[in-house]
Formats: sequence, structure tokens, C-alpha cells
Amino acid sequence: MGVNQAPTAKGKQAAASLKQAAKNDERKTEARKGSDLAKGAKRFEERSNSSDGGSAGDKQRD
Repeated sequence: MGVNQAPTAKGKQAAASLKQAAKNDERKTEARKGSDLAKGAKRFEERSNSSDGGSAGDKQRD
């Protein structure tokens, strides 16, 4: 759920905190890696491959 879609103020605050934490973690990972992380579809495929070596399309067919 997005920050603006949360039904309560407490939910909006939690969503904003989670978004900020993810942003900080990504920034640390990029600094440690020395390059930017892949974004969008490339990132999806990269994460899929890293989990077990197979592509997302292959996983859906099985």
C-alpha cells in the first residue's frame, strides 16, 4: 500500500517510514557495490535470477 493510500494516519506514517528505510538501504547497497542497482524490469529479472538462477518467465512456465 502506498503512502497516500493508507486509511489511517498511523498507516501513512508507517508506509513513509518503510519507504525511507528502503531508500536508505538501497543507497548503502549502491555505495558498497560501487554502481547503481538495476531499476524496473531489469531489477525484476536480476532479482529473479539471483534467487535460483532461473528467469522469471521460466518459473511461470513450470
